[in-house]
Amino acid sequence: METRGAKHGWRRRELIGATAGLGAIGALPGLARAAGGDPVVDAPGGRYRGMREAGLSVFRGIRYGQDTRSRRFQAPLAPQPNRDVHDATEFAASCPQTGDRYARQSEDCLFLNIWTPGADSRAKRPVMLYIHGGAYSSGSVIDPLNYGDKLSAHGDAVVVTVNHRLNALGYLYLARLDPHFADSGNVGQLDLILALKWVRDNIAAFGGDPHRILVFGQSGGGAKIATMMGMPAAKGLFQRAATMSGQQVTASGPLHASERTRSYLDAVGVSESDLSPLLAMPVERLIDGLGAVDPILGGHVYFGPVLDMKWLTRHPFWPDANPQSNAIPMILGNTHDETRAFIPPDSKRVRGLTWENLPARMAPELRIDILPEWVVAQYRGHFPQMSPTDVFYAATTAGRSWRGQIIEADRRAEAGAPTWVYQLDFQSPIEPNRGAPHMLDIPLVFGTLDAPGSITGTGEGARRVSRQMMDAFLACARTGAPNHAGLARWQGYTLPNRETMIFDVNSKLSDDPRRWQRELFARVPYIQPGT
Repeated sequence: METRGAKHGWRRRELIGATAGLGAIGALPGLARAAGGDPVVDAPGGRYRGMREAGLSVFRGIRYGQDTRSRRFQAPLAPQPNRDVHDATEFAASCPQTGDRYARQSEDCLFLNIWTPGADSRAKRPVMLYIHGGAYSSGSVIDPLNYGDKLSAHGDAVVVTVNHRLNALGYLYLARLDPHFADSGNVGQLDLILALKWVRDNIAAFGGDPHRILVFGQSGGGAKIATMMGMPAAKGLFQRAATMSGQQVTASGPLHASERTRSYLDAVGVSESDLSPLLAMPVERLIDGLGAVDPILGGHVYFGPVLDMKWLTRHPFWPDANPQSNAIPMILGNTHDETRAFIPPDSKRVRGLTWENLPARMAPELRIDILPEWVVAQYRGHFPQMSPTDVFYAATTAGRSWRGQIIEADRRAEAGAPTWVYQLDFQSPIEPNRGAPHMLDIPLVFGTLDAPGSITGTGEGARRVSRQMMDAFLACARTGAPNHAGLARWQGYTLPNRETMIFDVNSKLSDDPRRWQRELFARVPYIQPGT
């Protein structure tokens, strides 16, 4: 599955300002001057030629791990030392996945990208490393929403984005069937850990401070970060964290993971007594197998990190916040209308909603075992102005999307860990029926308001919220706390106050803004979806 196309900036871009300041650039430690003005960085891991774009030095497609095609389901390996100058001017391949959103896909996908105001090893700028969403099965950082140019330029920071193995390639748990694949259930996580090691060892040459690394990620990216906070192999590789609508309270249990593996093996026609065909079959067939039925949840088979007792030896946030990471400052955020992104307003489940059919349609989307008729009655009594559609989205967001974040924040507060919580209430002016859906905070934090796929608009309200969110994440990366002059004092999250920053046109701090809905769903146990 290695195809090539001109999509999302695959092809070399026109140089902008390539000849500006060449004398100064040539004098910077670690930065050489290439013909035509392209920056060449001499780092411990290799020499990399990037591009000058709008005042930034940009490096795309830097290899941090060896080709995984010959190492399926095994831990990644660092690249072999090589002092040749590596061309870092185009995005590399994304991990194979269903669909054709990303034109170039390959198992050889362990690459990262860097935007820096200048590759001066003396600069010691804060580093912001982004991990993409798409659960654990899809996604890529080559999406324009994730481009780091505006964030880097706005905050004088080094922005890094990372691709890694996904779905069966990153999380198929084979260890109980064959001990040769002892790492298999978590190799996607191990890819990210290897990327962080590369950044630790090399980012100074790009102007970054290896002692001020913030990892941030949205949806599945946030869940991967929450998981790494409980992985001993990740200890010390980052100093701050921020998750955006992405939590991982518990990992996948090894028994459930094994049941999913069996369903997947049936789909690709491989016997659990002989896994060797998995190593030889075309990657397209491995991806086709992702349509296998999940024996636990129904729907397509779930992949995610596994409590394998090797790389992950306890759940990230159960029964408490893993003490390994309690000293790490952390931002936790969600949007006001998460499920308006997953379940379109014109979908069959929402179209024609009435008070009579609402409980039945809502029940499977709550993802918890609670009496839906009772939930509807409670919402109607407390929010009489809500329509059936309003209740559908409010209840599914509160029951399905908020609970993991509330649990993580509460556990960290109990441990006295430095934590700041936000809720994004800013409503999309482009698609008002979506409200403040899942993913809306990506362009706001990156400043990519005008990128394809953004529904924030570019009006003053969106620009204001974006500046506040960008500066908060940058401040956390720089100092370990998100406070800055353009935002009301953001108090750390404590119990029982549950201080939460409400990001909107008029942002404000609010105590326990979800209290009624939080208490409603706290009546039933929370089970992390997929685990």
